[in-house]
Amino acid sequence: MPVALITHPDCFDHDTGPHHPERPARLRAVLAALEQPEFQPLLREAAPEAPEAAIRGVHQDAYVDAMFALAPASDEKIHLDADTIASEGTLRAALRAAGGAMRGVDAVQEGWARCAFVATRPPGHHAEPDRAMGFCLFGNAAIAANHARAHGLRRIAVVDFDVHHGNGTQAMFENDPDLFYASSHQFPCYPGTGGPSETGIAGNIVNAILPPESGSAEFRAAWRDILIPALDRFAPELLIISAGFDAHRADPLAQLNVETEDFAWLTTALMEVADRHCGGRIVSLLEGGYDLAALAAGTAAHVRALMRI
Repeated sequence: MPVALITHPDCFDHDTGPHHPERPARLRAVLAALEQPEFQPLLREAAPEAPEAAIRGVHQDAYVDAMFALAPASDEKIHLDADTIASEGTLRAALRAAGGAMRGVDAVQEGWARCAFVATRPPGHHAEPDRAMGFCLFGNAAIAANHARAHGLRRIAVVDFDVHHGNGTQAMFENDPDLFYASSHQFPCYPGTGGPSETGIAGNIVNAILPPESGSAEFRAAWRDILIPALDRFAPELLIISAGFDAHRADPLAQLNVETEDFAWLTTALMEVADRHCGGRIVSLLEGGYDLAALAAGTAAHVRALMRI
């Protein structure tokens, strides 16, 4: 059964300006890497726009109203916070990112793909229920998890290996014992959340912090010894990955020293968990990664592992 690659050209139209780290060139680098011959078996699908009701399922109405009311002029940039910018094409791109996450769930639950990788932008794991934050507008992983419930699933896990803690996903999950969130991330680092004491309503939140300059050994130990055992205990019916590649040693926005090979190792380990509990079904969503070469290499390693090649 193939792996689906879900993306859409509207995601290039989220214009953050010439010097912003979360820029269209990121997605171009990812998609160029996935044009290599070894990736030709990917089932390429267009990301639909998420319906407004799906956004309201995880975000507060006042925030959704404000986002849908945004109408920047063609040359205008609106700051939603210090780091998060909206342009004329932003809402459409954000709806494609959320809709792509939903389409990934459809792919694996309807059985026309074994796994899905959703290559869209803007990312989502920092978006809080009531505000944009950290380059993110909508909580794509949480929207995907909510959509999975429409497929009859109950226990859904999100695991996050972005270098930054996914405060938004955690906020949307922490009071629901049937939702699980596990994250490795640099600490101290933006956004300043994600301590080990943050455990959710039923131990359903598990955070493993990595001090600056941590490398492969620490990254792998966090997943092998803390996060994967907790994920196994949760026994999810669907596994969603927040796949950020900014823990790479080359990334300019943090100070970890993870190697490209570590992303392949972790993806394989997560696939083994999915094989044990949810028929191998994984939906992976692109989050961060701001060095273009490292992002492309990390994405290729991740998707290669999903394809089992």
